[in-house]
Amino acid sequence: MSKLVVTSIGPASSVQDSGRPGSQRYGLTPSGAMDRLALAVANTLVGNELFAAAVEIGPFGATFTARGAVRVGLAGASRNADIGGRAVTVNSSATLADGETLTLGFARGGSFSYLAIERGIEGEPMFGSLAVNARAGLGSPYPRPLQDGDELTTQAASGAAERRIELPATTDAPIRIVFGPQDDEFSEESKKLFLDSEWKISATSDRMGYRLEGPVIKHLDGHNIVSDGTVNGSVQIPGNGQPIVLMPDRGTSGGYPKIATVISADFGRFAQISAGRPFRFKAVTMAEAQAEASKFQELLRSLPERLRGIEDFGLNLEALRDANVAGQAVSAIDATTWQVAVP
Repeated sequence: MSKLVVTSIGPASSVQDSGRPGSQRYGLTPSGAMDRLALAVANTLVGNELFAAAVEIGPFGATFTARGAVRVGLAGASRNADIGGRAVTVNSSATLADGETLTLGFARGGSFSYLAIERGIEGEPMFGSLAVNARAGLGSPYPRPLQDGDELTTQAASGAAERRIELPATTDAPIRIVFGPQDDEFSEESKKLFLDSEWKISATSDRMGYRLEGPVIKHLDGHNIVSDGTVNGSVQIPGNGQPIVLMPDRGTSGGYPKIATVISADFGRFAQISAGRPFRFKAVTMAEAQAEASKFQELLRSLPERLRGIEDFGLNLEALRDANVAGQAVSAIDATTWQVAVP
């Protein structure tokens, strides 16, 4: 057996997997990874199931030390990373020898990274999942955000060759939404304002909901409705008119009108937007949203086919390390804009 010891870690970091789908009927929030694609990439790099439990690392840095050889896959937000001075790139795997330390800097160009461990993290599933929901006291091996000194038990590294995944180019296009289910609670003028405005994510946001900063969206007839079900990406408009986009640790139902829903194909991209960084919404039809969902599923299916050897990319790791150092100050500025609320 091997262990990956958390030697230092910032807030908003926890063990996450695919969550607990199908349990909302019992009032159990789904939880799970904020960015499912990044989780799947990290797991694919080390040969795990796509949505096996991994470490979801928030905007701040972290360090992990191996006790026994441990092989990991890193994906998600870009950040400086090295093992004993050896540069590690995002969307690639690496092996830590016994006693070596993986150092991760501040996130830049995103908010969450995923560190998958070859052969998985040992834990006791709670309602079929290791995913942490700190408010509910659910998750394993720790039902809370990770802390310095925590140990993640796994099997010894296989010694497999390191791999990298080539992904489609990222985009800063508007976040696509489908109006509803209560868009009739808002005037056409309010819906136009919602689409035409620039929004920012508040620094008070967390895994339960992203509070948006921007213009006030007015209701037609008050802000209370009969509570009904929610999904990832539900855009609630409370009494103050400031939208809240519901995230994986949301409540299973809510009593504020939902003007729109972020489409599933864009949800991970939305979750990765750093606090204070401007973005816009774009409305699409249900048929377009379903087509994009199919494309997203095809991308997930294709991940094993996208694996390549590190040498296939001709990476100059020394040059990469120098570039990482140069980017460190920018990373620090990005990360300090996000003050995640930790229960």
